[in-house]
Amino acid sequence: MQLTDYRTLGRSGLRVSPLALGAMTFGEDWGWGSTPAEAAAIMSKYMEQGGNIIDTANIYTKGHSEKIIGDYLKSTGIRRDQLVISTKFFCNLHPGDPNAGGGGRKNIIQSLENSLRRLQTDYIDLYWLHAYDPHTPIEETMAALHDLVSAGKVRYIAVSDVPAWKVAQAQLVAQFRGWPAFVALQLEYSLLERTVEGEMIPMAQELGLGVMPWSPLKGGVLSGKYTRGNKDEAQSGRSASGLINGLSESTYQVIDRLQELAKEKETTPAGVALAWVISRAGVTSTIIGARTMQQLEQNLAALSVSLTPGEIASLDALCVPVLGFPATFAQTALNMSQAGATVNGISSLTPPLMPQNSNEVY
Repeated sequence: MQLTDYRTLGRSGLRVSPLALGAMTFGEDWGWGSTPAEAAAIMSKYMEQGGNIIDTANIYTKGHSEKIIGDYLKSTGIRRDQLVISTKFFCNLHPGDPNAGGGGRKNIIQSLENSLRRLQTDYIDLYWLHAYDPHTPIEETMAALHDLVSAGKVRYIAVSDVPAWKVAQAQLVAQFRGWPAFVALQLEYSLLERTVEGEMIPMAQELGLGVMPWSPLKGGVLSGKYTRGNKDEAQSGRSASGLINGLSESTYQVIDRLQELAKEKETTPAGVALAWVISRAGVTSTIIGARTMQQLEQNLAALSVSLTPGEIASLDALCVPVLGFPATFAQTALNMSQAGATVNGISSLTPPLMPQNSNEVY
């Protein structure tokens, strides 16, 4: 696989690379991250190999991430239309102003205008609702996004980190009003975060949303940097606080298996972990973050990693997600309803559609 093996995103004609370049690390405003020069080099390397989607947000490094991307595009003279610029609204950059965040019309419009200014472009290819806003009717959010698409300031809309039931509501509202619907869904997905397999990913597949996982390495836990051998050593970087301290035995088992597979395939644990995410049903483009050129190259190497069904199963078995109601109950009911039934002579008693919690007692 290569970055030029473009895939259509959800139920749309927008073609994107299988790995999207995440820009949350662009800028040092949060105390870590890439300098503008380092970020420019990372973008150049990514695009040289055919990568075409850069994902950012208005909140990333307090807006500096968007400005770094805009300055880069302006200084290099890259043809704007060849790039898919993905950014988000929701987070408040002006504490004390209650209308400077959320999914309301006022914030959506002002956030877009500010993002366009920082990115130095007159349209956004992929504009995301960054999180769930319980205070704003979804009709208001979708109507405002419809207006921006109609005005030519936004090409496609998408949603990130919102409950499945709210996404379903938004899609139905858009369908019946004749408005643009979401084409993609961002969510956390990795070997250490698989609960989205219960409702989020099946919902995305049913409603035509391309899945774009973020944190496929669980904030660096699966990068290969953290092992049993160095668990007592001090670590640096944004992942070192809280998340890394006191990794569980089950997490170390996943890390051990990643190291084994990486050695067999002459790659890195990060490459194997990313290859697992890329291979998952419903996933269109996986977001990779890179603070350094070395990290980018390690992440891109995942494209050349091929996992066999047996190797994938060995990883799956180490991190079976505990799914809540109604996932396990629904599978039990489905099995009961189909007992003895066949389709074209083939028994319907197939393996469970969803991973089961083997410790659950009814």
